[in-house]
Amino acid sequence: MDKTIPSLAEAVAGIDDGATVMIGGFGGSGAPIELIHALIDRYRTTGHPAGLTVVNNNAGNGHIGLAALIEAGMVRKLICSFPRSADPVVFTELYLAGKIELELVPQGTLAERIRAAGAGIPAFYTPTGFGTDLAIGKPVAVFDGRSYVQERWLKADVALVKAETADTHGNLTYRAAARNFGPLMCAAATRAIVQASRIVPAGGIDPEAVITPGIFVHSVVLVADPAQEEVLNRRKANYFEEVQG
Repeated sequence: MDKTIPSLAEAVAGIDDGATVMIGGFGGSGAPIELIHALIDRYRTTGHPAGLTVVNNNAGNGHIGLAALIEAGMVRKLICSFPRSADPVVFTELYLAGKIELELVPQGTLAERIRAAGAGIPAFYTPTGFGTDLAIGKPVAVFDGRSYVQERWLKADVALVKAETADTHGNLTYRAAARNFGPLMCAAATRAIVQASRIVPAGGIDPEAVITPGIFVHSVVLVADPAQEEVLNRRKANYFEEVQG
């Protein structure tokens, strides 16, 4: 099955209001900037999708990528580990104004909650967070004399992921640390939408090199020269002024 999509606009066209959207990336490493901006373009044209719950490692930086998605008013709730990153001015202002909800999750727990969803495991126990505010209201159990907090799987309607190489069947490879949350999110989402720097024919990736099997990928769009968040922020790019024009 050929999973390639001809444009970014078509790739994000089916994301609904109120959807839970996982966005890959650790800071700028692996962040699917072009998919995010295409989603904002759609919102500015149609008013949809709105009221999103976004799952990401952080709260975005500057005024591009995830930060721009939040600034556009599309995000109702953010689930992340690091809301205080390099320059999270957009999120900080909205959060202090009570205009966006935050669910803070330790990074290892966040990754495991996503992985558990992809593996079909509805809950697991971890010692992380026990005895802190993050454990309030969660079941606690003792194993071998140590207390553990129950955490639930974290599923999504859509994952937006950046890959290095994809084949037409959706098999993926990633560039170095850009791999981060991508494979987990593809498995945990109902639909994984991937931007890839290169798309090759089926069989063009050595099976031993495949990191995300195509069975977890819904669609792939070519972005041959993807933007890098840190580069954009160093020149103080603003999606609403420069990227969008």
